[in-house]
Amino acid sequence: MKTHTDEHLVLLYVETQRNEYFEALYSRYCDRVYRKCLSFTKDPARAEDFTHDIFLRLIVKIGTFRGEAKFSTWLLSVTYNYCMDQLRSQVKTEIYSEDVYADDDKYADESDAEIAEMQVNRLKNSLETLTVDEQSLLLMKYQDEVSIRDMAVMLDITESAVKMRLKRAREKLRKHYVQGFIFWLILAAKVLSALRWPFR
Repeated sequence: MKTHTDEHLVLLYVETQRNEYFEALYSRYCDRVYRKCLSFTKDPARAEDFTHDIFLRLIVKIGTFRGEAKFSTWLLSVTYNYCMDQLRSQVKTEIYSEDVYADDDKYADESDAEIAEMQVNRLKNSLETLTVDEQSLLLMKYQDEVSIRDMAVMLDITESAVKMRLKRAREKLRKHYVQGFIFWLILAAKVLSALRWPFR
């Protein structure tokens, strides 16, 4: 099975319905799909459930694969669409404020690593302010390194539309990131001012 390409395995499975071909695809991609689901859910148990559901759906959907993009890209599209559908259907209650307030003592000695950690937390908080669609676009482009062309195929829109949506998502992310950074600077200034006040 190792000598077969993904696309050949798909063709063999569609033609024969033999489980061994689908199992070979599952073995190649189950971990990757799980990690992508985990990046959306932040919950290992839910990520496992999502992964299971995606591969169950794949059994039915695999016959729709047309080879316009690589199988790995097509499967990534299926995974993104499933995760986004699930997240859209629920009210999101999780926020990452605990990342900002956790381990206050460590900020006493702000090394470069700690400053970098604070920047990552601000970026994560900013990302959470975007819609699921906007998050998925940015993750596809900058985390999974999907090309503009493949994104256009996956989303069934033009490459120009992909570029415009990416631009808007980037601008929105940048706006929230900067606003968050300014907010914490102002808050820190107020705290420092309050601490100094008795000694004036």
